[in-house]
Amino acid sequence: MRQTWRWFGPKDQVSIDDVRQAGVEAVVSALHHVPTGSVWQPEEIARRKREVATMRDGRASGLAWEVVESLPVSEDIKRQTGDWRIHLDAWKQSLRHLKDAGIEVVCYNFMPVLDWTRTALAHRLPNGATCMRFDFIDFAAFDIHVLARRGANEDYGETVKEEAARRHAAMTEDQRKALAENIVCGLPGAAERFSLDDVREHLARYEAIDEDRLRAHMIDFLSEVAPLAEKLDMRLCCHPDDPPFPLLGLPRIMSTEKQYRTILDAVDTPSNGVTLCTGSLGARPDNDLPGMVERLGDRIHFLHLRNVRRESGDIRGSFYEAEHLGGGTDMVAVLAAVLREEARRREAGRRDASVPFRPDHGQEILDDHRRGAQPGYPAIGRLKGLAELRGIIAALTHRSESA
Repeated sequence: MRQTWRWFGPKDQVSIDDVRQAGVEAVVSALHHVPTGSVWQPEEIARRKREVATMRDGRASGLAWEVVESLPVSEDIKRQTGDWRIHLDAWKQSLRHLKDAGIEVVCYNFMPVLDWTRTALAHRLPNGATCMRFDFIDFAAFDIHVLARRGANEDYGETVKEEAARRHAAMTEDQRKALAENIVCGLPGAAERFSLDDVREHLARYEAIDEDRLRAHMIDFLSEVAPLAEKLDMRLCCHPDDPPFPLLGLPRIMSTEKQYRTILDAVDTPSNGVTLCTGSLGARPDNDLPGMVERLGDRIHFLHLRNVRRESGDIRGSFYEAEHLGGGTDMVAVLAAVLREEARRREAGRRDASVPFRPDHGQEILDDHRRGAQPGYPAIGRLKGLAELRGIIAALTHRSESA
């Protein structure tokens, strides 16, 4: 398993020097400053590669940019409206430029409007650590009473609506504003930030798009880009929905193993693959993560390893970002399944036998509270998670001299 670390570029409060000291083998990054729908130009890609390769004092970091996360898919492509064909051509040209630069793994997602959703970005735990949290009642209060989305009342049961009304009534205006800002925060590191009016406008554009239609649009997208990726010997890997259930009346099409299998079978080429995120998928109680690794393993091109603690057994429910070994996912079983998949790949002679993974998210602990990193991406919290994952991998792969 190849150890990587997500880095948001020079503005990241976790520097390349810090990443180097974490002992990872490669970097995951993106050109967050490039507008969605535009071509990633060779000079911008080369600049990011130089930034990754250089420490503050000018010495070589020994690190390389090996995985793209993310090459954004525009809302026009997802809806097949406006400039979607121009954006599609730009996406394909960006792939060519990335391949020319030696980068072969590209993570993306197909979530409408909001790329991830949390109601709290610094939820305090009893031990003083903070983490991101999704509170279903807070979200319903936002949807029904703050955003005032048309049709929101029909999406919730009576008990949830009553609790959401009480929660909203007890909030101050500042708390309501903070809740809204957390929910529309968008993609980590992205330049875009949505206002409530922006969200309402985007939702209106999706009113005629249900799950089947969005899935058809994704298949159309992959039918265009996956053959090119195959020709370029690149690997595309779709990140799951986060959270993995419908929100704001929007369809979700990458939340379960069945949904992934539908997309993989529809565009059946090795380049069309999976970013298996144990945190996003683990927020649903009906997702079997070790089993998904076994059954989807030959198409898993990238791993996000994190854990969440679900607060109910409901499909749509509250959860928070747990320690990497402290949530509801059996991380030991997941890693054992990944190592078995890697062994199968080595036996088959696959060039991609070592699957890149990164410690995803992390609780803010110790000096993280003063650093001010991207939500979910603290230095020490992620390093703690990486150390725990390394320990599991070392134990699972250990061969004693006496054996």
